[in-house]
Amino acid sequence: MGSNQVWTLVDPPKGVRPVGCKWVYKRKLGANGEVTAFKARLVAKGYTQRPGVDFEETYSPVAMAKSIRILLAIAAWYDYEIWQMDVKMAFLNGFIEEEIFMDQPEGFTTVGEEQKVCRLQRSIYGLKQASRSWNTHFDEVIRGYDFIKNDYDPCVYKKINGSSIAYLVLYVDDILLIGNDVKMLRDIKAWLSTQFSMKNMGEASYILGIKIYRDRSRRMLGFTKSSYIEKVLKTFRMEHSKRGVLPMRHGIKLSKKQSPKTDEELKRMSDIPYASAIGSIQYALQCTRHDIAYALSVTSRYQACAGEAH
Repeated sequence: MGSNQVWTLVDPPKGVRPVGCKWVYKRKLGANGEVTAFKARLVAKGYTQRPGVDFEETYSPVAMAKSIRILLAIAAWYDYEIWQMDVKMAFLNGFIEEEIFMDQPEGFTTVGEEQKVCRLQRSIYGLKQASRSWNTHFDEVIRGYDFIKNDYDPCVYKKINGSSIAYLVLYVDDILLIGNDVKMLRDIKAWLSTQFSMKNMGEASYILGIKIYRDRSRRMLGFTKSSYIEKVLKTFRMEHSKRGVLPMRHGIKLSKKQSPKTDEELKRMSDIPYASAIGSIQYALQCTRHDIAYALSVTSRYQACAGEAH
């Protein structure tokens, strides 16, 4: 926070209600579900922000899953390099246009200035416009290095220099670098490190919860989301359920006639997070499990009236 000059301490202006903040603790998991890091992050209580006063626009794009799949397929076919980087504290790089005041963080109140508040100069995690501010800043910086933004996916960029080509994919704070020239990619990595605080992840093996398997000798590349699926099963207490070989058995017929009809049935189904399960499965489908599309299409029709049969 200090090195990025995220805020300055000022006396609270009259009539201004500061945005609250809190510490959020998180475990970062690796490709096999193991804990790789413990994180503590200061976040603003964005739900206390007022529209038109503390924020205006909030939309921020992320790379589409199909864009990532297409570029990885190209990389596999042409045997391109696939490297990964992570932007440390990405949102702190974004500048905010609004005047926002925030309470001092718990445990880090400046002695002798307890009555003062933080006037934010940069974006901070939790603010409504945080992601947009970061994305806008990154877009300006990366295009200044002769990268061209894709017309169909605003988080995919391309840089060409003679016969050398490099693709950059941004997903919030994760970066994929794909290209055919090692020196060019190294130069891009070095330049990015002068613009942001970066973490070099080496060859890409795990991104967005997807583990990447690669056999360069055969120009083959595969994805798996098994650790995510195992996590979902544990969330819905199904980790010990019988495993099947088909997403949906032949002959199963679902209809609204199987929806709850009595108060007792409605109460019983209200305790079952059916819609949440559908959403979790939808994410797996978008990333790697396209084979479950039909089964998900059928079951998702009954989110508002799911019965035990569904």
